[in-house]
Amino acid sequence: MDNPENSLEDLRYKIAISLVPGIGCITAKSLIAYCGSAGQVFREREKVLRTIPGVGTVLAKNIQQSAVLKRAGREVEFMDKNGVSAHFYLDEEYPQRLKSCVDAPILLFSKGTPNLNCAKVISIVGTRNATEYGRELVDKFMMTLAERGYAIQVVSGLAYGIDIQAHRAALRNNLPTVCVLAHGLETVYPSLHKAIAMEMCEKGGGMVSDFLSYSTIDRKNFLRRNRIIAGMADAVIVVESARKGGALLTAELALSYNRDLFAFPGRVGETYTEGCHFLIKSNRAALIENVSDLEYCMNWQPGSGDPDVCQPRLFADLLPDEQIVVDLLQKAGETAIDSICHQTGLPMSRVSSMLLSLEFSGIVKSLPGKVFRLM
Repeated sequence: MDNPENSLEDLRYKIAISLVPGIGCITAKSLIAYCGSAGQVFREREKVLRTIPGVGTVLAKNIQQSAVLKRAGREVEFMDKNGVSAHFYLDEEYPQRLKSCVDAPILLFSKGTPNLNCAKVISIVGTRNATEYGRELVDKFMMTLAERGYAIQVVSGLAYGIDIQAHRAALRNNLPTVCVLAHGLETVYPSLHKAIAMEMCEKGGGMVSDFLSYSTIDRKNFLRRNRIIAGMADAVIVVESARKGGALLTAELALSYNRDLFAFPGRVGETYTEGCHFLIKSNRAALIENVSDLEYCMNWQPGSGDPDVCQPRLFADLLPDEQIVVDLLQKAGETAIDSICHQTGLPMSRVSSMLLSLEFSGIVKSLPGKVFRLM
């Protein structure tokens, strides 16, 4: 049986190696491969370290003289107190898709219960200034994925706009969703999205970061986290984006990792479709209009995946008549109120009242012409 103290000490070394000045993820992996473990890197003689390709005198001295083990010890304490898990790049639970990326971090930290090796994973990215068109695209896309029975994990960055819309739509449709943060797991940025992040942790998803606790929230960190959003997925989908921005950078990373890249088209001349159109015109991304396009390009079949990851679309605490209406909309999709009354046998006054209540609860969406659908 493993000694917990030894496990914690091993974790301390794994964290410490990422803190040594001048050592990035590639050099760290090389050091671990040559020495046999993260702990052995710190126990090895400086003379031996200097002989390892890519290390040299300066880095060898940094390893021998740096005080990173103390900082790493504080991080282990933080993780223990706050329910944070660590995933080392040689561990089985480390995201295997990400592991194939040359610049993948040696450690990922997570909160919640995310399955980092879900059978199917998509990353959805886009502008922070999402339009109603973009938000509706995301909502409909998630609803269709759930209706077709996909056991799929949705990854995004918790930012305003398309990111948060993807997380919310996934939660509404009982799809596990993971947010990749550009800072440590002691906080949530933006703070307005903390409740969503907590809900993600409770419903089969969670928060992921390669930053230690209390890391500075800096613009360059957001660019760094984009490589994880791209690397964790089978496919990256750009919903709306200007010609320049984080979504386009994530798209380029996805291409560099040989990920499938898709982009939704929009109206010609609109600022937040220029990026998508550029990706499509330059043959960087495949044009996508619906889930059927994703299925065709990825050769995915409805109902496929790990059945333990996603649950059927359920709504708690519904009254019997409300459940009848929800079941009808789940089966029929967009339905006019007259048709709902006819098919359920319920009076118009009762149906109108229920639909309003369900809309306030975020279960039903009202469309023009007194047509309704599930969110």
